[in-house]
Amino acid sequence: MSYLDRIAECNNHDPALYRSFRVAGRRVGWLRRPFLERLRDFPEVFQIDADAVRLDPRLDDFEIRSEALDGVLRALAGDGAIPGWRGEQYPVATGFTEPPLMQMERAATPLFGVRAYGVHVNGFVRDRGEIKLWVARRSQAKSSYPGELDNFVAGGQPIGIGLLENVIKEAAEEADVPAAIAARSVAVGSLSYCHEIADGDYPGGLKPDVIFVYDLELPADFEPRNTDGEIDKFYLWSLGEAMAATRETSDFKYNCALVNIDFFMRHGALDPDSEPDYLDIARGLRGLPDKTASP
Repeated sequence: MSYLDRIAECNNHDPALYRSFRVAGRRVGWLRRPFLERLRDFPEVFQIDADAVRLDPRLDDFEIRSEALDGVLRALAGDGAIPGWRGEQYPVATGFTEPPLMQMERAATPLFGVRAYGVHVNGFVRDRGEIKLWVARRSQAKSSYPGELDNFVAGGQPIGIGLLENVIKEAAEEADVPAAIAARSVAVGSLSYCHEIADGDYPGGLKPDVIFVYDLELPADFEPRNTDGEIDKFYLWSLGEAMAATRETSDFKYNCALVNIDFFMRHGALDPDSEPDYLDIARGLRGLPDKTASP
């Protein structure tokens, strides 16, 4: 296994399996062909043809679209097609800064191939000049990727909240970081990927997603403590330990491996003299533009 293998894991989609999903004439997602057949049960909401699945154009504003889609999603969830209902609304748009055309339940975004955004925070300390990285282990009770390793703090980006505001909220919930400390998080870039989730795995579908990455240097004596039940344990690892686990195992959740690799590169632990795949790794971390791209 290598760093490029971890990047490839995040970009494993097969374009032939998908049909575009359009709202108000604009492409906002991608649907697996078997799943779109389920949408034929809702002809008042969707128009399905050989090229695309379209939200009915008579649904012509944010509220009307969102309400109609919510009814569909709740019906699908009742049939077991959308597990792990979160009660959290994500924007549906053609780009991060574009006005949302509607909103949808977080758990449904992969089924519709709608781009989701998230924030991931690298929590680290300096110990006699050495950087050490806080690593989280996800709860075994989580519906998605239970027991896998995770970044220090990570969370999806719901509608109606700023990025740093979300970082502060997630840091309090996941690691009991005081707001005054979490507010020191520094935005250091973004990562993108297009990950196809295998049939039968939660939540299914396509994730053409973007991660906003933050670095947070923590006090040396800080001890994280989970408060929302989503993390079982935290570890303070040397960069060597974190690099080995990322490169040689699949212990880290697939997209968290990207955040790790980016951190290693930015802090000089992964450099072009020692890593022959350096340029391919750098390109692979940023695989998608901000506009909704073809899978």
